[in-house]
Amino acid sequence: MRRPTSLLLGAEGESRILATARLRFFGGRDLAWIDALLTLAAMAAIVAAGFVAGAINTIVGSGSLITFPTLLALGYPPVVANVSNTVGLVFGSVGGVFGYRRELAGQGRRLLWLAVPTATGAIVGAYLLLVLPQSVFKNVVPVLIAIAIILVVVQPWLSRRVNLSGGGGPARKVLLAAGTFGTAVYGGYFGAAQGVILMSILMILVDDSLQRLNALKNVFAAVVNGIAAVYFVLVANVAWEPAILIAVSSVVGSQVGALAGRRLSPLVLRGVIVAAGAVGLVKLLT
Repeated sequence: MRRPTSLLLGAEGESRILATARLRFFGGRDLAWIDALLTLAAMAAIVAAGFVAGAINTIVGSGSLITFPTLLALGYPPVVANVSNTVGLVFGSVGGVFGYRRELAGQGRRLLWLAVPTATGAIVGAYLLLVLPQSVFKNVVPVLIAIAIILVVVQPWLSRRVNLSGGGGPARKVLLAAGTFGTAVYGGYFGAAQGVILMSILMILVDDSLQRLNALKNVFAAVVNGIAAVYFVLVANVAWEPAILIAVSSVVGSQVGALAGRRLSPLVLRGVIVAAGAVGLVKLLT
């Protein structure tokens, strides 16, 4: 698979955006300064997408639904775009953990015992991305997101039912481990809206505030993205130019997202999670 030669060139050759822009605005002329101008525009688009994705990922997740389509539009093939997007956003994920570090106080044991299923799932998902066609999850992903949205909406009622029925102890821990493993597999494979799916599981099975659960979600997302990114760097074709731009801009965005997310009330945060999931569902279905 040939590496892109510029930010506007995908593995299949000149991207549609570059060709269309040159034809529409510059009469099809092939001049160096035109390519330089369009490359700057592409860089600006990637930086903007990375900033917004970093902020959204810190608050709720689904940032990949912004950066991934941006890379596709600039001519990168799906697997290269997915791999490069994951490598870039891992830095924003770490920034989100730092931004929510106060809410992680007292959650050390919880983080440690859930780290194993999370890391294992991330490795499995990253491997599946490189050996299976992306069409495999085409019909499954929207269903998972739709279920997650429903779970977030009914979470207060469902959590009460679980508590009243004595659904705690070992059974709850097994369900939580299985849920984090499954979400990590999905996150390592594609990742868009993994935060929504994971939050729906944590909100039902973990008795804690939404802000502290969001901090927990940020750690797991960083672990998943970090493991997947290392795997991709070692065995896959990474487009480093956009990955670096996404990395830098998503770190800045993550800090803005932490400041904004911490100020949201539980009801508003729940609404943001549902809205992000709904937007992701629509984008994946259209």
